[in-house]
Amino acid sequence: MPIINPHINFNGNAEEAFQFYKSVFGGELTKIIRFKDIASDEFPIPEKEENKLMNIALPIGKSNMLIGNDVPSFMGTVNEQENRSKISIIAESKDEADKLFNGLSAGGTVEVPLNENPDGAYFAMFRDKYGIEWIVNFDPRASN
Repeated sequence: MPIINPHINFNGNAEEAFQFYKSVFGGELTKIIRFKDIASDEFPIPEKEENKLMNIALPIGKSNMLIGNDVPSFMGTVNEQENRSKISIIAESKDEADKLFNGLSAGGTVEVPLNENPDGAYFAMFRDKYGIEWIVNFDPRASN
């Protein structure tokens, strides 16, 4: 089965956001490439963009990876309040769902509080403090 890894664009705060995600998920940041690392005569990078991230990754679990980058100003601005795709997390336990929800939603906006739904699932929807939309779900009936 294919592995799907979400890739998120940021307006210059990808490194800060990924430090935050690391504090929630644990693990170590990998694949950190700054725009200055790829600069060349054919692809000059303005000085104010040099330290922005072209790529950063945070492995999560055995086979998942959260990937991100800064969008350089010469490519436009990401609208952080637009309705982007949500990143859905299937937790392995109610405790894990609580931990992920409490960590990721800190400083953000909760759309649907973490609670048991009529169908028995433990579910929440929110936007984190960086404008990224998340779903946290735990279904005790599902086999993980």
